Parts: sequence; structure tokens; C-alpha cells
Amino acid sequence: MGFYQFKRKQFVHTDIETLWHFISNPVNLKKITPDYMGFEITSETPEEEMYEGMIIVYQVTPLLGIRTTWVTEITKVERGKFFVDEQRMGPYKVWHHEHRIEKVEGGVMMTDIVSYQPPFGFLGSIANSLVIEKKLHEIFEYRKKVLEELF
Repeated sequence: MGFYQFKRKQFVHTDIETLWHFISNPVNLKKITPDYMGFEITSETPEEEMYEGMIIVYQVTPLLGIRTTWVTEITKVERGKFFVDEQRMGPYKVWHHEHRIEKVEGGVMMTDIVSYQPPFGFLGSIANSLVIEKKLHEIFEYRKKVLEELF
């Protein structure tokens, strides 16, 4: 029954306000998610900045071609600095994703910290070693590439 943490930093060539405007709008999540994941927001989500208590419902195909509903809640927001999304329903037993941005020389340092626990106890730990951890790296590599192209 493993609990894991995935941390990723990326330098983005833009100003903090521009990056915040992009990452804090849920509609933009589709742009930075690989197409094969079939990401689609299904809830009424305004095209505006995230706020504490915002619920986002989406369909996604995270693993093995299995389509699932994923519900996240934005639990913390400090405008221009960070926000946290937590899974309320979905493929993980626990999912806590902290998105941080910080002004640095020449741009912005973006840090993602994902703390998660797969379902199914020992089997989930095996799945993490074989598939989940690699998939997370792949997804964040895709995001890095897209953000480099956009900014």
C-alpha cells in the first residue's frame, strides 16, 4: 500500500501573470494533456480563474484504454503563487496536486508536486512501478513540450 510523490520543475519563458492566467483556467488543461488520454471537461466550468471550492468533472482515459470519470476540487488558491487540486472521485485512492509558480530571473519557475496513492493496495504498488510512474513522467514531459511551444 504505497504512497508516492512525483515532483517536477520547469522554467517557463514568460511573466508570472501570463502563466498564472493560463494555468489557473481549467479550460487550458486539455491543451497540456496528451490527446490519447481523451481528456474532456464534462462539468459546467466557467472560462475563468480557478477558485477554492471549484469542482471540475472530466472524462479521461488514464490507463489501459479504460475511460473513467475524474472529479477534482480546487482546495487552495493563492493568486499568482499556487493552487491545489484534490481528487474527490477517480482512478486513485488519493490524489493531491500542488501547482506552484515563482518569478525567477528571465521568467517563471513552475513546480508540480503530486502526492498520490494508487488503489488496490499491493497490486496498486506493482501497477505504480510498472505503469503509473512512467505514465506520469510521460504526461509531464508532454506538458513541458507544450508550454515551451506556447511561451
